[in-house]
Amino acid sequence: MKKLFSGISIIIFGFLISCDHEDDLKNFDYDAFPIEGTWKLTAAFISDGGPQYWTDVEDGEEIQFQGNGNFSSDRYSECTTGAFLVDDGNLTLEYDCEGFETGTENDEGLITYKVDYGKNEILLTPTSIACYEGCSYKYVRTGI
Repeated sequence: MKKLFSGISIIIFGFLISCDHEDDLKNFDYDAFPIEGTWKLTAAFISDGGPQYWTDVEDGEEIQFQGNGNFSSDRYSECTTGAFLVDDGNLTLEYDCEGFETGTENDEGLITYKVDYGKNEILLTPTSIACYEGCSYKYVRTGI
């Protein structure tokens, strides 16, 4: 019995490590993270060399997360669409315009954030770039 259990454990472990863990920006659990809808940037948590503080953002960017894993944003006029993924408290954005760069991408060309959310608000903290003095951005839901 012990050998059977060990054999099954090895097979299951082998199966798990052989699974393909590609970054599929079209698939994630929408029920676990209700980000679908339109969000507006309203505040930034920043530092000018001293303690961090919240500052209001007037006319902040809007980003719309669609049910098919795509997003649109008015942050950059050169490119406004792409694909997104929410996984384990992280948000990944991949703009779909060839040759488009923001200067905030990681080595793979993706913009990533740690995300904390509530019913009508999300807090995005960049992880694809270093914010040595800290930075986070508050978005409020404006539509579904």
